[in-house]
Amino acid sequence: MKKLSAFLALVLAVSLLAGCAGTPVIYYTDCTCPTGSHNTPADTKPVETTPAAEGALKTGLAIVGSANGSSSAGEKDGEAKYDVTVVAVLVDEKGVIVDCIIDSVGTSVKFNTTGAITSDLNAAIPTKTELGDGYNMKTYGGAIAEWYEQIASFAAYVTGKTLDEVKGIAVDAGTKPTDADLTSSVTIAIGGYINAIEAAVTSAQNLGAQGGDQLKLAINASVASSAAATAEKAGTAQLDLDAAAVTVNGDTITSCVIDSLQGKVSFSATGEIGDVSAPMQTKNQLGDAYNMKTWGGAIAEWNEQAASFCAYITGKTLAEVQGIAVDAGTKPTDADLTSSVTIAIGGFQALITKALQ
Repeated sequence: MKKLSAFLALVLAVSLLAGCAGTPVIYYTDCTCPTGSHNTPADTKPVETTPAAEGALKTGLAIVGSANGSSSAGEKDGEAKYDVTVVAVLVDEKGVIVDCIIDSVGTSVKFNTTGAITSDLNAAIPTKTELGDGYNMKTYGGAIAEWYEQIASFAAYVTGKTLDEVKGIAVDAGTKPTDADLTSSVTIAIGGYINAIEAAVTSAQNLGAQGGDQLKLAINASVASSAAATAEKAGTAQLDLDAAAVTVNGDTITSCVIDSLQGKVSFSATGEIGDVSAPMQTKNQLGDAYNMKTWGGAIAEWNEQAASFCAYITGKTLAEVQGIAVDAGTKPTDADLTSSVTIAIGGFQALITKALQ
């Protein structure tokens, strides 16, 4: 009975994730790289979750993206310019951030006045943390430290604080910090990162993490699905970004949240871009509006299937996740998983591998 009760509690937590992840937070984004400045989320009400055992931690993940820096082609190539901030958090029962990881992806797809794409769509897209010194803030901007160093300092600074305390960090008109104990290591604008932290904290849920667990974050991005414009059809500069927040205790996964952002910028055969002002929503945020059931006859929406996969791998090791049986299209074949997950999971497995290796 105890095992059954624990299982039912886990299912309930996952159901909450599947049902609520698409609705509680709508991100309005406006970013100028590399500052990470974004507009404030329109709805930041905390997600209601089932009371958890003493020592339980909530796991949260937020993806906040913008293409507002995009431009049409002219004398120079046009550019669909994406800036995405990703935040993973662990939050205790008092609302204190126990751990925080922040990363960002800045990438673009270029096209000319004939609607042809001029970027290498198969080029790897590293995060700013993965770029490390190669981001060149010190070399070309005279910064006191590289982006990855500054963002790690900021993440460490917010750890141990509540969301209200984070939102209360003093900043100037450009959202750069003014507190002396922060400006010694962080001089980049932090307004967008505070907003993303807020989104991660308010969406965090009890999914199995406990005190002492390690928080991991993995991001994979691609623009390979982009397509040139023709006389009959507009071109699409498409960013597909997947992220996973994972906690582990030893070799065992104790909680997991996966989300995905599919950003699209359209452009004509003459290189004119379409409207890029609309807020970008992740697949979890879209929820039923992603329309997998309506248009694809799926057994469940993407957010529900992703949550089911996360619940399925909780309690497993990396080797066990990598060993999940799949077909040639990386769709699961294990009967205990196919009852709730029918989408391809190869990308999910790659995220978990990246997070834990």
